Amino acid sequence: MIPNVISTKEAAELMQLTEQRVRTLLKQGKIAGEQLGKQWLVDRENLENFLAVPQNHVNPPDKKRTNKPKPNVVALSFFSGAMGLDLGLKKAGIEVMLACEFDKACRKTIAANNPDIALLGDVWNYSAEQIRDAAGLSQNEEIDLIVGGPPCQAFSTAGSRRGFNDQRGGALIRYIELIEQLKPKYAVLENVRGLLSAPLSHRPHADRGDENPLESEELPGGALLLILDRLKKAGYGVSFNLYNSANYGSPQVRERVVLICHRGGEELPYLEPTHSDKSDFNLPKWNTFRNAVEGLENAQHEHLTFPEGRLRYYKMLGPGEYWKHLPLEIQKQALGKSFYAGGGKTGFFRRLAWDKPAPTLVTHPAMPATDLAHPVEDRPLSIQEYKRVQQFPDEWVICGSLVDQYKQVGNAVPAGLGEAIGKLILNHMQGKPTKVYEGFAYSRYKETDHKTWISKHEIIGSQGKNSKLRAKKSINMELFES
Repeated sequence: MIPNVISTKEAAELMQLTEQRVRTLLKQGKIAGEQLGKQWLVDRENLENFLAVPQNHVNPPDKKRTNKPKPNVVALSFFSGAMGLDLGLKKAGIEVMLACEFDKACRKTIAANNPDIALLGDVWNYSAEQIRDAAGLSQNEEIDLIVGGPPCQAFSTAGSRRGFNDQRGGALIRYIELIEQLKPKYAVLENVRGLLSAPLSHRPHADRGDENPLESEELPGGALLLILDRLKKAGYGVSFNLYNSANYGSPQVRERVVLICHRGGEELPYLEPTHSDKSDFNLPKWNTFRNAVEGLENAQHEHLTFPEGRLRYYKMLGPGEYWKHLPLEIQKQALGKSFYAGGGKTGFFRRLAWDKPAPTLVTHPAMPATDLAHPVEDRPLSIQEYKRVQQFPDEWVICGSLVDQYKQVGNAVPAGLGEAIGKLILNHMQGKPTKVYEGFAYSRYKETDHKTWISKHEIIGSQGKNSKLRAKKSINMELFES
């Protein structure tokens, strides 16, 4: 008989698992125990040692920040994910004191890599006072910076664009509330390009027409205009742009909207680029996939696999090629009905090029329309390569299943973009100038800088039936009221 044992029911409660899952771990030898007839007994000491490793947590509990000296810059992170943005901030010289994340796999990743950080869950469940307490801050202590990338699917042009009617869009509302309540000197909001054109209320294209014009709340940009109005009322100056992460050292073409908010009303300049597509402005050229994965040749790669039925087409393609490089008849076989669909379909049967940045990493590199295959090997990109493309350190632990890991890294902000954000804010705090590159193409799209965008959308807004942005009853507008 093993001394100091507990039942599988007690172990399940401690581990936040089902008893069946505990019995499976016992049979696999991952935790120690002894079977007596049909019952298992679990070694308590061994279980405690198992749970002491953050990667083994099903969902690490909330915790306060350890009693460490406060950093020079007091910074808090929300919707932290796998902490790509926070890694970039740290490289610039800003270390966040608190992470707030609901996803279980992400929480495990945060706990595994940052054992001293404060960790909270769903942002809706905490008051400003509770957030300050978890970070080890008094109720009157100044917060220098909060950063966050609320879930972006509600504003993506690839989805139904339910915006604030979607629970994930509501997370952005909550983030604006946190800025108002915590009153940091600076705040950063990161989101998808679709935020620039998202209306307050979306009408399906099939229901539009000359005889049925859009209402003012259905006009493009209404969601962002309302956010900007609320931040202005809270005393913040806001600048924003659409940034291509390749301009900041990332070996990846990934475009994200970044709002920089400054309490006091001043608008900060745009992020200072470190690279350019064609060595413009005497900057080095974009980083490449080849450079990113250098040294991983002999690594133990963890990756998904392509189905055999699709793999045979990959074997016909070389680096940088995709379905259009197949013979016409083979194209029809490979794509099936999708061959006759509209659009460029560039994600089908796509191999990465060696000497260009990677395309935007997705949360699953083996889906038919968003393939991300290695340039020459017959497999999707591995987790190790994903981390390099997103500029995560090799030693950064990503927890959860393989699909969980792809999702975490694929959703992350490239660390190079995070570093540029950190440097801009530090320069402003310290009174240092940020170099301005007149005419620089921050992204592949035009009219995405805040001054041009605001001017354009204020004009569009005035052309609606009612120039004042209003919302239908389905939108929970009381959340926007000060």
